[in-house]
Amino acid sequence: MNESIWEAARASRSWLDAANGTGQTELTCRILKLTEEAGEASAAWIGLLGQNPRKGVTHTREDVAAELADVAFTALVAIESLGLDAGTVLDACAAKVRSRLAG
Repeated sequence: MNESIWEAARASRSWLDAANGTGQTELTCRILKLTEEAGEASAAWIGLLGQNPRKGVTHTREDVAAELADVAFTALVAIESLGLDAGTVLDACAAKVRSRLAG
């Protein structure tokens, strides 16, 4: 992935650290933020399908993709907030998936 993504994740973690501290409650909130972002992705998909008859079709595939990107980025920030390198953790996850696919 582009180095600017990792830089942005680290900068976001630093910004949150400075604004909110680094205690367990803050870390909990950063992890729970994933659920909030996932809910927004779900809402966008429902909007794309027009499943709410009152609202109709309200979102596009691009909207859904943007919300999914928010989920992914929020996860990177949460990993960095655990004191781990998000790139290393993501590489290990990808290797695990590749080995499952190969087996």
